[in-house]
Amino acid sequence: MRRRLAFYYVSTVGVFGAGIALVLMQGRALESARPGASAPPGGAAPVSQNVLDALRHPLPLLLVQLILVVAAARALGALFQRIGQPPVIGEIVAGILLGPSFLGALAPRTFETLFPASAAGLLKLFAEIGVLLFLFAVGLELDVGRLRQSARTAVVVSHASIVVPYFLGVGSALFLYREHAPAGVPFAPFALFMGIAMSITAFPVLVRILKEKGLFGSELGNTAVTAAAVDDVTAWSLLAMVVAISASRGLWAATVTMLLTVAFVAAMVLAVGPALRRLLVAHAERNEPGKTAVAAVLVVLLASALTTELIGIHALFGAFLAGVVMPRRPRFRAYLTERLEEFSSVFLLPVFFAFTGLRTRIGLLDDARSWLICGALILVATAGKLGGTLFAARASGASWYDAFTLGALMNSRGLMELIALNVGYELGILSPRIFAMMVLMALVTTFATSPLLSIANRWSGASTASAARLRSTS
Repeated sequence: MRRRLAFYYVSTVGVFGAGIALVLMQGRALESARPGASAPPGGAAPVSQNVLDALRHPLPLLLVQLILVVAAARALGALFQRIGQPPVIGEIVAGILLGPSFLGALAPRTFETLFPASAAGLLKLFAEIGVLLFLFAVGLELDVGRLRQSARTAVVVSHASIVVPYFLGVGSALFLYREHAPAGVPFAPFALFMGIAMSITAFPVLVRILKEKGLFGSELGNTAVTAAAVDDVTAWSLLAMVVAISASRGLWAATVTMLLTVAFVAAMVLAVGPALRRLLVAHAERNEPGKTAVAAVLVVLLASALTTELIGIHALFGAFLAGVVMPRRPRFRAYLTERLEEFSSVFLLPVFFAFTGLRTRIGLLDDARSWLICGALILVATAGKLGGTLFAARASGASWYDAFTLGALMNSRGLMELIALNVGYELGILSPRIFAMMVLMALVTTFATSPLLSIANRWSGASTASAARLRSTS
């Protein structure tokens, strides 16, 4: 039986393969007989040319970009984690190394081939979808019951952490406007944008730091998440108002944005959340809710993100809010988190951080005076955000350790800051040089979060040891 099957296989492939070869040979004779026929090209193109031709098409180019970005982000993220920094810093640095500040300076032709400006949109969309999925998973894991316990402190901390650095940012505009504001830009939009840049907290980065430090889900972590969420919604509302003023649309557009935001949050909490709990109650009881439930959840996630994007406060908050209003069954939430968070955290989210680094041009600071001004901005930003948060948290009854830790966390600006800066840059309110300074301020304040948290932990440990010694001597 085995021999017969082998004979049949060999004879079939041989006979029909020979037939195909004969047909192709006869076809070549037909080519020369056709009118206007030309000879085939003399030789094959070199491999390098074939590769360059392939990279001119969107799909191969996107695949190469994803391979480079994810590999570099994971490698540098692991490196930074080994030195006590959150991996997100390494992912941003990976983007800077692949971007115009490093690769573009060392090998400009290679950079233009791998990351042409015409193809930036695809990578950006890929990255933003990853952040939407990540923030949805963050909303899923949020304990709303514990948030209510820390809501008062969170609101006080959040608004204090906005108004103090906002004031300092507006004040710094008095010294920067004449030299660094673009020609023709009025003082008010420039000053208000400086205030926005000083007062934003990087909500996604803060959540990742909390997870990596084991603080997510604790009372302190919940307070930080709530404060950062309130902080960024308030900051985006202020940003919408500033954009409306700069675009000469008046205050009415900004007022409408804030009213629509309040109405949407109320609708999600009071209407969409209960409706989802009724519709998905049967699926929520199962260990495996199934594809229908996951599809319904994704529709709600995307619709919520779309709504907040259309309102003008950013799709990220819609994704986060969609996670918060999901049914609170532990199995259901764990199932969704496992399906969505791991892929976005490992693959898509590093693309987002690295993509932002690709847009950073450090070479714009080309003299000592620029670097001194950049350093002063970093100090002012840290004093305003950390100091404003610390004293507000202390006034709310937090210990010095918790208040300082909250201040260190809220001082992390990261990529939400970069989004706001890009808005100001595209509107022509921020000059290229001041834009570069503020980008570096965002990166340095994010980088400083882990060292500041380590200082707080050492301070807390020293205080505990000192108290123990006092008790033992008494």
